[in-house]
Amino acid sequence: MSGFNLLHLVTKSQPVALKSCALPSGICRKKKTWPVTFTQEELKKRLTPMQYHVTQEKGTESAFTGEHAHSKEKGTYNCIVCGAPLFTSDKKFDSGSGWPSFFDLIKEDSIALTDDFSHGMHRVEASCSQCGAHLGHLFDDGPRPTGKRYCINSASLGFQPKEATVTAEASEEASASGSKTEL
Repeated sequence: MSGFNLLHLVTKSQPVALKSCALPSGICRKKKTWPVTFTQEELKKRLTPMQYHVTQEKGTESAFTGEHAHSKEKGTYNCIVCGAPLFTSDKKFDSGSGWPSFFDLIKEDSIALTDDFSHGMHRVEASCSQCGAHLGHLFDDGPRPTGKRYCINSASLGFQPKEATVTAEASEEASASGSKTEL
């Protein structure tokens, strides 16, 4: 429907059927229960005031101020609340927005998407699918091959450098096999 036709319908006081969800999949998801839960008291003790504000109160940090906004280090970005792996550094790009931006996820189901009509606009909110922590928003102006831009608050992300990831995996494998590893 063109802008003129929509305006014509609105000015003629006729009902207008607007699609309430613009998720890439075309379906709306609202999740009220999460596999991992924490008490608000525990989160207030464990998280910084900014991390709590962003993840639990759907806040936003100022652009260009976040810890991970300009980071080029190789590794994995995790949910700061529950530790679930979300993004890898090879999917990160500089969008110029001032927030860390990613064009793809580690796993398709690692993020839950819901409509967000706050601040007088429609956006698609990205939350951790394990604990429900607010991460940021998804936009459809990202680079190829996905065309997606996950615009994520640094305060909602933890980071595990690639060397630490490799060392942790090697330690787990050594423990599982019962062999000793010399470091």
